[in-house]
Amino acid sequence: MRKRITGFRRLAVAVISAGVVAGTLAACGSSGGGGQTDAMKAHGPITIWYSNNAQEVQWGKAMVASWNSAHPKEQIKAQEVPAGKSTEEVIGAAITAGTTPCLVFNNLPAATGQWQKQGGLVDLSKFSDGASYIESRSGKAADQYKSPDGDFYQMPWKQNPVMIFYNKALFQKAGLDPSKPDLSTYDKFLAAAQKIKSSGAAPYAIYPAPTSEFFQPNFDYLPLLAAQTGGKTFIENGKSTLTSQDSLDVANFWKSIYADGLAGKEQYQGDAFADGKAAMAIVGPWAIAYYGDKIQWGSVPVPTKDGKSADETYTFPDAKNIGMYTSCKNQGTAWDVIKYATSKDQDGKLLDVTGQMPIRSNVASVYSSYFDAHPAYKEFGAQSERTADDPTGTNTIAQLQALRDAYSKAVINGNGSVEDAFKAASQKIDQLQAQK
Repeated sequence: MRKRITGFRRLAVAVISAGVVAGTLAACGSSGGGGQTDAMKAHGPITIWYSNNAQEVQWGKAMVASWNSAHPKEQIKAQEVPAGKSTEEVIGAAITAGTTPCLVFNNLPAATGQWQKQGGLVDLSKFSDGASYIESRSGKAADQYKSPDGDFYQMPWKQNPVMIFYNKALFQKAGLDPSKPDLSTYDKFLAAAQKIKSSGAAPYAIYPAPTSEFFQPNFDYLPLLAAQTGGKTFIENGKSTLTSQDSLDVANFWKSIYADGLAGKEQYQGDAFADGKAAMAIVGPWAIAYYGDKIQWGSVPVPTKDGKSADETYTFPDAKNIGMYTSCKNQGTAWDVIKYATSKDQDGKLLDVTGQMPIRSNVASVYSSYFDAHPAYKEFGAQSERTADDPTGTNTIAQLQALRDAYSKAVINGNGSVEDAFKAASQKIDQLQAQK
C-alpha cells in the first residue's frame, strides 16, 4: 500500500501574511511580457525542484532518470524544495535573490500572480506551442489557470479534487445508510449530521480545520461554492462574489453546522476523522491510501442547497502546478522537460505512483485500465473533470485571507451576521483586486 499523499492543507504550511507578501512584491515588482527571449530558445542543463512528498519524489526521480538517459547534453539536476516555513515563502525569497531553479513542480495556483508580478515566472504562452500544448492537454480546465492578461504563467499539472469521506461504521451506528447515504442537499446533510451527534456515534459530524490560515477556505467554503455555482470561485470577472445569494447560502449552511455543535471550533491536535472524533471529512484521493483499511469509508460529492447529481457537481481541486522561472538560462530545455513530464505516459506514471489526478482531459477514459484496477479512485477520476480553483490574480492570497477572516468571525465563531461580514470582506477583496 502506498503511503499517504499529502494535499496542500496537510503540508503544515505557515501563514503568509499580507504584510510579508506586500514586502516581497515591493522588493522586486515587475511583470513579464514581450515575445520569445534568447533564453527561451536555449538548451542545456537545468535544475528542478519537486515536492518533498515521498510519492512525488519517487515519481520525480524516475522521470528525471528517464529524461537524463536520453538527453546527455541536457541533464536535469533535481532536488526537493528547500526547507522553509512554506514552499511559497521559499520560492518568493528565491525569486528576489535570483536563485530559483528552472522548474518547480509544486506551485500553488493562488501564488502565481504574486510571482508573476515579481518578474519571477516565464510566460509559457510565449513558446510557439505553449498555449496550444496546455489547452490540448488540459482542455477547458486550463482556462482557470490563465493569468489576468490571458497568458499561462503556470503549467496545469495535477490535482486532488476534494469530496466528502464518511465512516461507514459510524454512519451505521447513527442509523444512516452506510452504503448510499443521501447527503446531497444542505437539509439532508444537516439532518444526517444531527443524527450522528444525537446518537453518540461521534462527537462531531465533520471537523474542518477551524484555523485562520488563508488556504483553509479551500477545504470548507470554496468546494461547496464551486458545487453550488456550477464551477465558480469567490472572484468572477474581477469582482468579489461573496455577497451573492449562492455564497451566502453556502456560508449560512456552514454557520448552522457550527451553531448546532456539529463541527468543532477548536483546532484538533490530530486527525479527527482517523480518531473517530468526526464521522465525515473533506478530502482528496490521497486519503484512499492514507486511511486504507483502518476505516471502512465511503465517498460522496459535496452537498448543494437543493441537490445535484454527481456528474453535475463541482469542487475544489487542491492542485499543484509547474512553474518555469526567469532565472533559468536554458528555458528551451525546461519547456521540453515540462512537456515530457506531462506527457500521457508520465501522467499515467504519476497517477499510478501517487493516486493524484493529472489535470488532463478525460482522465477516466484515458487511464481506464488504472481505474479498473483501482476502483476506489474512480469517483475522484470523474470528479477531476469538474473543479474550480483559486483565482490567479496578484493579491489572491491576501484576498483569501480577507475571506477567511470574515468566515472565522461570522461562520465559525458566530459573531454577527454572515451578510455583514461578507459585505465588508467583499469590499476589501475588490480593493485588493484593483491594486496592480
